[in-house]
Amino acid sequence: MPAASFTLGKPLSLSLFASLNLPPEQLANFETLGYREMTPIQVEALPAALNGQDLIAQAKTGSGKTVAFGIPLVHKINAQDSRSQALVLCPTRELSIQVTNEIRKLARYQSNVKVVTLYGGQLLALQKSALKNDAHIIVGTPGRIKDHLAKQTISLESIQTLVLDEADRMLEMGFLNDITDIIKATPGTRQTLFFSATFPENIQILSSRFQKNPTHIQIESESAHSEIEQKFVLCDKDQKPKAVAALLAHFQPDSAIVFCNTKAATHDVYEDLIQMGYSAAVLNGDLEQRDREHVLMRFRHQSCRVLVATDVAARGLDIEDLSMVINFEIPHDSETYVHRIGRTGRAGKNGQAFTLAATTEQFKIQAIRDALNSQIPQQKIENIAKQASGALVSKQVTLCIAAGRKDSLRAGDILGALTREGGVEGKSVGKIDVMDYEAFVTVERKWLKKAFSQLSENKIKGKKFKVRILE
Repeated sequence: MPAASFTLGKPLSLSLFASLNLPPEQLANFETLGYREMTPIQVEALPAALNGQDLIAQAKTGSGKTVAFGIPLVHKINAQDSRSQALVLCPTRELSIQVTNEIRKLARYQSNVKVVTLYGGQLLALQKSALKNDAHIIVGTPGRIKDHLAKQTISLESIQTLVLDEADRMLEMGFLNDITDIIKATPGTRQTLFFSATFPENIQILSSRFQKNPTHIQIESESAHSEIEQKFVLCDKDQKPKAVAALLAHFQPDSAIVFCNTKAATHDVYEDLIQMGYSAAVLNGDLEQRDREHVLMRFRHQSCRVLVATDVAARGLDIEDLSMVINFEIPHDSETYVHRIGRTGRAGKNGQAFTLAATTEQFKIQAIRDALNSQIPQQKIENIAKQASGALVSKQVTLCIAAGRKDSLRAGDILGALTREGGVEGKSVGKIDVMDYEAFVTVERKWLKKAFSQLSENKIKGKKFKVRILE
């Protein structure tokens, strides 16, 4: 299929999605998604990508890069051709799921565009079955894609667009050989898009081997954290659990992540917060994949307001509207610090980032300040603790239904089942997410008993499904 052509509509602002020469149905879909004005990475990347050029685009997570590669990727899909036409490689399961969800939204204007997500922790047999039902777009982690190639359950011979999302992070995680083998399994005529926060030497080598005269785009990050209020909070080591609670109680964020340097620390902080009455959950490498996904779903649905996590467990997370980040300890290096605080203050919204530090750690504080070239202020915890106003609790609860997209379940079916005569008030129903084999819905806690009975005792689309409460 020839590369998509791209021109600009002259009368319109170049920062508007409507300025793109795309089908009216696609532009109408942007309107329903609330996409009107492009972010800087989208303004720079979309013209070249829609013209079929290879790209190396540097921008931080949360800058709108998924839309920047998702639009041209979806634009080239021929839904009448059942072969796999696009492949997106991601470093983690969580990012793979998020990218899949975004691409599905972007593809709504076309009928029957199938997107399949492949990552470890799921049965290969289930993924093999999903691949048999056509997969126009494949999103997944390098290791699992390699597994399917080895078992010949996927073919990449018709791939037109290949995307490496968070390419630097994938290479940091040791995926270079897997990525190389995967790229070799795709046609040399493909379009190749690299999206990365940095541009280390190994990416340059990979680019020189597999890209054709790539356009290099860099979105300056000097002001990337200008919307984030940063502060070092001075307290003794034994004060830290109460310091976390005081920050949460005083500022009352809608949601917050508390980063710890070790798994042991996540358990300790989590237990302390629970005992103090906070709505919290823990995310670390000890969790099974399904439990991990359920924790993240609760957090995204705000039926859990505080997530206590390690860096490894939180890698690849993209939480919308995250209000606050707290570093329980000073991170080991400035890159980790920047990566952590960059999870808040996204898309021009304000965020807060607090780092707990002992008075004896001034040299570590100064190292972070020097690396960021920023005189981040510091404050004693006593001045904040005096103003605390109560524990963070959630008024919502999330239910998990043992059926999903593969059972033809839709969000509207779940909403209808909840609100049918004598059921839950519609305004009390929160987010609904339908995954391949599970669905999640959040309701106000006062409606929990009614919501559970509506979903578990009545049929949805002619069937009864198991329902459980995520707590």
